Amino acid sequence: MAEVRRGIYPRIVASRIRGQLAYPVSFALDVLAQFIGQCVELVVIVVVFTQVTSLGGFDQREVVLMYGLAATAFGLADLAVGQINELPEYIRSGELDVLLLRPLGALPQLLSADVSLKRLGRVAAGLAVLGWSLAGAGITWTPVRVLLAVTAPAVGAVILGAIWVAANTVSFWLVDGREVASSVTYGSNFATSYPITIYGPWLRRILCFAVPGAFVAYFPALALLGRADPLGLPSALQWSSPLVALVAVAGAALVWRTGVRHYQGTGS
Repeated sequence: MAEVRRGIYPRIVASRIRGQLAYPVSFALDVLAQFIGQCVELVVIVVVFTQVTSLGGFDQREVVLMYGLAATAFGLADLAVGQINELPEYIRSGELDVLLLRPLGALPQLLSADVSLKRLGRVAAGLAVLGWSLAGAGITWTPVRVLLAVTAPAVGAVILGAIWVAANTVSFWLVDGREVASSVTYGSNFATSYPITIYGPWLRRILCFAVPGAFVAYFPALALLGRADPLGLPSALQWSSPLVALVAVAGAALVWRTGVRHYQGTGS
């Protein structure tokens, strides 16, 4: 039975993908729009560096490297778990009750309800910037750094995905938790695109230990560049993103299960 259940989700996802690819021109335009939207954020960084030579102690290529890591991770997370943003609507409309009555996991059902392939445009933009920055950042390549460069975006996506799930779970307790969740999820995307050295001490603590956005791009970028942390934080943090990702997933799973147990239905 468990194997049958696992086989259902790939078929659901495949059907969503076929539906979107049935209109190739519309699909291509949607992907292009996402690509351009992501690149606009890069333009902001370029404009800032027309006025300054460094940002938080990092030059333009180093900041762009962080941006590339963060943008790719965010695009992958958005593609994988972005549908969780619809949780408040599922709760208000009573559709979540339907998901809970089925002999399938509620979260996988919710995430596979709409796989928006247009978000690949964000991933493509992030990868393009990341490839360019890696080529020009003067990195001394070693096998470990090659492995880090390949895996860092995926690990960052897991961290952001866990943050996404945990943040949206507040909808089980709030009448409309969408704005609260968006401030955390999209706020994390913005915050992770820049060195945490530009933020105040209290915000740095939040980004490092409460909402671990610094492990998406900042610490991996330091490891790739071979730089000591300007804040004097332990160098071990630069290589600990995979461990943080595991903790984040475990925390998000705990928050989700607590929310589902707390949920008592819409009463309609």
